[in-house]
Amino acid sequence: MQIWRSLDDVPPGLGRTAVVIGNFDGVHLGHRQVLSRARELADERGLTLVAVTFDPHPMAVLRPEHAPSTLTSIELRAELLAEAGADAVLAVPFDRDVAAWTPEEFVQRIVVDALGAAAVVVGANFRFGSRAAGDVALLRAEGERLGFTAEGIPLDGGPMVWSSTYVRTCLATGDVAGAAQALGRPYAVRGVVVRGDQRGRELGYPTANVPTDGLTAAPADGVYAGWLVRLDTGERFPAAISVGTNPTFDGVRARRVESYVLDRTDLELYGVEVEVSFVDRLRGMVAFDSVEALVEQMDDDVRRAREMLVP
Repeated sequence: MQIWRSLDDVPPGLGRTAVVIGNFDGVHLGHRQVLSRARELADERGLTLVAVTFDPHPMAVLRPEHAPSTLTSIELRAELLAEAGADAVLAVPFDRDVAAWTPEEFVQRIVVDALGAAAVVVGANFRFGSRAAGDVALLRAEGERLGFTAEGIPLDGGPMVWSSTYVRTCLATGDVAGAAQALGRPYAVRGVVVRGDQRGRELGYPTANVPTDGLTAAPADGVYAGWLVRLDTGERFPAAISVGTNPTFDGVRARRVESYVLDRTDLELYGVEVEVSFVDRLRGMVAFDSVEALVEQMDDDVRRAREMLVP
């Protein structure tokens, strides 16, 4: 998968392309419908399929106080876009200069000059250009003038409208199953395992600790059943996962994702990049009156996670 980080990075001689444009944060099922239609057009016409996204999210530039937490890094987004059919990803550096482009400038610079598009597919609610003045109707009119086709695809599945906002709402309430339904896969976070306070190990449940940075969405505080994958080897392990600040112990304030790989105390994961995916919520976060009560609850959490994940 090629990731081009600016318009200047697009190689000369690319040829005509099919282009999809959007933030594509999460690459949910609605996004995949857009990619699927563009892939059909690319195959029919012998075009290279390029997915155009933006880094950072436009809201982080225009209204940073309202910017959403991201569901995917650019690197993970590119992987998911490739799985959905893209041949390459153009991550346009979004700043106030780009935000000031008129819709016509946006089309000319990105769609025509940089990518030589023959076909463009976007979500039906796609807006672009200064003050979001451009819509699918304007994109279609520009296509007729400049020599490409354009169409908008509804981002829904029957009664459900798929959106990144919906996924974030599910995560904020701990509804990881609902998020997975919209994404078409379990929601996951990635990070490098760091050394924690060793309390899990002392209690018989050693955990792989991945800090959260506040910029990437994580599920609501609580305990979940899910999977841990070593990204260096591809090994996949069932896990009981705690998200939060561990309120039973004083002095623990950093929010983190802690994964206990079921029935494994021999894994050395410090410094290893992992992916932690969430299958279902087991319970909310609770401060226990004693370590004994905590361990009893952890025993039950692990039992329920095992029943859910291990045949």
